[in-house]
Amino acid sequence: MSGESRRVDGTPSRLRSLADFYPDGILGATRDGVVTILNAQGAALLGVDSEQALGLPFDEVLRLLDQDGRTWLGVNRPFESISIVRGIPEQTWLNAFGEEVLTTARLVRNDPLGPVVGIAVGLRSGRGRALMDRERSDLVATVAHELRSPLTGVKGFVQALLNRWDKLSDDQRKLMLETVNADADRLARLIAELLDVARIDTGRLQLYPRESSAEVLVGRVVGSIEAGTARGISLEVEEGLPEVFADPDKFTQVVTNLVENAIRHGQGQVSVRLEALPSMPGVRITVDDEGDGIPVELRRRVFTKFWTTGESGGSGLGMYIVGGLSRAHGGRVTIEDAPGGGARVMVDWPSDDLRPD
Repeated sequence: MSGESRRVDGTPSRLRSLADFYPDGILGATRDGVVTILNAQGAALLGVDSEQALGLPFDEVLRLLDQDGRTWLGVNRPFESISIVRGIPEQTWLNAFGEEVLTTARLVRNDPLGPVVGIAVGLRSGRGRALMDRERSDLVATVAHELRSPLTGVKGFVQALLNRWDKLSDDQRKLMLETVNADADRLARLIAELLDVARIDTGRLQLYPRESSAEVLVGRVVGSIEAGTARGISLEVEEGLPEVFADPDKFTQVVTNLVENAIRHGQGQVSVRLEALPSMPGVRITVDDEGDGIPVELRRRVFTKFWTTGESGGSGLGMYIVGGLSRAHGGRVTIEDAPGGGARVMVDWPSDDLRPD
């Protein structure tokens, strides 16, 4: 035996020390069901002492129960598994403190179809999954709220038209139908945003980029938004502007979200400027508003899903989509203070194909 210190069960102390650095719990046992290793994380989840657990029976250490009070060992019976079983997939159990513990297991065989000679169990706290479940519930609640608002308007006006058609004037009918149409557009846009978010999250965003004129695309967006708002929007374009490599629809979506966000959250004039990038071929799109600005500590949160501030409304998806679509083209988004107060959002968009692999 080497000079390295060993415990009575033969497990090298160095192995235990390394296992303690692993973020999840590790529990190992022999064919006879004797515990040979238990790291600090596993001991904490099981409510036992890692030193005292060594050499104890497996079922005395892995004291996990399901909702019906059955034990992990009694349900899974790993040492009686048929020869083709290599492991046990993730399961949810409760420890002695009533906390959720997630387990996975690997069965060790000396021969591919031989008997089980050992078992390694991975242990992980279920708090992370509980947090994810809460976040998903919050997401569903937020989406439901955003969808319900325009749907309520559509339902109300359609019901009024059906019940009072003969009593309404043509102007009243037209006004109601225009409102229904606007709410339907809002629903369609929200659904499109949700689909874009899903594609960005899963890496399934489809792009059809080509060399495009940023001046033409931005000009169309500014003209369209300006026609539907009383707020002033100025557009300044630097001479000799290079083209951008972009999917025109996605580029238009980014600029639309930027300008509409500036109108929604700002006050007074909205300024849009296009200029060549100083460090590489490309275009910088700068949108300034005259609102309250965005505090430095909140600027990262702006690009998270469903983040909103104040009572300005909106789905909270616009800036998340701006960041996702820009990065998908190899660009980047930054937020600063506008010179005259308010927020300045800058998008650097390359002229070359710099899309991530």
